[in-house]
Amino acid sequence: MGKRSINGMEFASMVMSGANVLERQVETVNEMNVFPVPDGDTGTNMNLTIKSGMHELNHQPSNHIGKAAETLSKGLLMGARGNSGVILSQLFRGFAKSVAGLEEVDTNQFAAALLQGVETAYQAVVRPVEGTILTVSKETAKHAVICARRTDDLAVFMQEVFVKAQETLDYTPELLPVLKQVGVVDSGGQGLVFIYEGFLSFLTGGTSGLPKGNGASFKKEELSGRALQKERTSAQSKIATEDIEFRYDMEFFIDLSADSSSAALFDDGYFRKELEKDGNSILVVVNDDLVKVHVHSKAPGKVLELALNYGELSKIQIENMRDQHRNLLSKEDKQLALKPFGMVAVGIGEGIEQIFKSLGVDGVLSGGQTMNPSTEDIVNAVNQIKAQTVFVFPNNSNIILAAQQAVDLTDKEVIVIPTKTIPQGISAALAFQEASSAGVNQDSMLKAISQVRSGQVTWAVRDTQIDHLEIKEGDYIGLLDNKIVTSAADLLEVCQQLLGLMISTGDEILTVLTGLDITEQQSNELENCIKQNFNGVEMEIHSGGQPVYLYIFSVE
Repeated sequence: MGKRSINGMEFASMVMSGANVLERQVETVNEMNVFPVPDGDTGTNMNLTIKSGMHELNHQPSNHIGKAAETLSKGLLMGARGNSGVILSQLFRGFAKSVAGLEEVDTNQFAAALLQGVETAYQAVVRPVEGTILTVSKETAKHAVICARRTDDLAVFMQEVFVKAQETLDYTPELLPVLKQVGVVDSGGQGLVFIYEGFLSFLTGGTSGLPKGNGASFKKEELSGRALQKERTSAQSKIATEDIEFRYDMEFFIDLSADSSSAALFDDGYFRKELEKDGNSILVVVNDDLVKVHVHSKAPGKVLELALNYGELSKIQIENMRDQHRNLLSKEDKQLALKPFGMVAVGIGEGIEQIFKSLGVDGVLSGGQTMNPSTEDIVNAVNQIKAQTVFVFPNNSNIILAAQQAVDLTDKEVIVIPTKTIPQGISAALAFQEASSAGVNQDSMLKAISQVRSGQVTWAVRDTQIDHLEIKEGDYIGLLDNKIVTSAADLLEVCQQLLGLMISTGDEILTVLTGLDITEQQSNELENCIKQNFNGVEMEIHSGGQPVYLYIFSVE
C-alpha cells in the first residue's frame, strides 16, 4: 500500500532529495542557460537558493507541513539568487500559502499547492515568458490536479508529475525560438525537473527516481541532464557578447520598515514600470516590509536611486553580464583545446616508462619504493597534461595518499586509481577506452586491477623473521601483492617459489619485467625455468630497467 500523505519532516526529506539531484547536475544546467541572457549561472543560482531554504528548514524542523513549508519559503526568499532562484522561491512561497495550517497533505492538497505556487510565481514576474521554468511549472501543476483525482498514492502521483514536467521541458524550444536556435531546452525548467526527480526518488524509497510503466516515452539514460545539444559546446557560445543589451544583473532587498513615510508610498506596480524603462527580466517580490528585487538593467544607478526612495537597501549585488559572458567563452575555449582524458603513472625504469607510453599514458612521473613523489610533483605532472580529466596511477601504496591530496589542488578533474604495483598500473592503462565516460573508465580500471596478481623479487638488507619465514641479509625475497612470501639464497629458486604461489591454473598470462641489474643470461635461465615448471602459461618478458626489484611479475 502506497503512501497517502506526508508530514513536515517527510516534506523536508523530499526537498532535500530534490536539492541533492540538482546539486549533482549544476554544471549541466549552467551549460544549457541562454535565457534571458547567456550568464550561464542558472544551475548555480537554483542550487544556492534551495540550499538556503534547506539551511533554514534544518534549523527549524517541524512535523507540521504548513510550518515546514513556511520556513522553507522564507529561507528560499532570503537566499534567492538570480532570475531562476527568485522564481523557484515563489513557487515554494505559493506552495507554503496553500498548505498553511495543514499538518499533512495528500495528493489533492499537494496538487493544489503546486498550482498556487505557479500563480504566485507568475505574479512576481513583470513580463512572463512561455517556454521557461514558468511554463514547466504551470503545465506540471495543471496535470497534477488531474492526476490527484485518479490516485491517492503519492509515489504514483509524483511519477506522473515528473513525466509531465519532462515532457513539457522537451517542448520548451517550440515555445521559445532562442532555445531552438541554440539547441537546448530551458535551463531553469531543467533545474525544476531535477528537483522533481529528487521528489520522486524520495517517495519511491530512494531509488533512481525514474518512471516505470507506460508513463515514460523516453529512454532512461536521457532523463538526467537531458538537453537538445548535439555538441560539447555550451549555449552561451551561440550568443555574441555585444548582443547583451541589459548588461547589469542586479539583486537587492528594500527594507520598507526603515522609513514608514516612504514605505507608505511604495506601489509595486509603479515600481515595476519604472524598472522597465531601462531594464528587463524584472522580478519584484513583496513580503511584509521586505521587497526582493531582481532586474537586468542598463542603468544600475537609476535603479538604486529609485529604490532608495522607499527604504534601506541590503544584500546589493551587481554583476556585469558581458564580463561574465566573456569569461565563460574564454573558459570554454580553454576546455575545447583540451582532450577529454589523460593519464599519469608513477614508475621508474626506462623500459617501464616506454611500456606506459606505448599504452597511451601521457606522463610517467619518476618514482617508486625508494623515491616517493610529493603531492606537488603529482599536481605538476597532472597540470602538464592537456586533458580535462586525468587518471593517476600511483603504482605504490605509499604514493596513493599523496595522489589523492592532489585531487583538490588542480582545476582539472583528477581520478586516482589506487594501483599499488606496476602490473596494476599497466592493467589500468590497458582498460582505458577513449569513447567511454570517466565513470565507466574508472569502473573498468578498478575491475582490471582487482584481477591482477603482482609479484616482486628483491633482496634482504638485514636479518629478520616475518610470519615464521627466516630471512638472512643478502637473501633473495619474493613478494606477492606486497607481502613477503618466500626467501632463499638462490635467485631462481625464489622466482620459482613465488610464481608457484601466483599461478593457479595452466592457462594464465604471465608478464615479466626484468630489473636494471638482470643480465641476459639470467633472463634466459628464468624463461627456461618457467617453461619447464609452468606448462601452458603464456609468457612475455620485457626489460623494465627498474632498480631495487630484480623481477616484477604480473599474472592475469
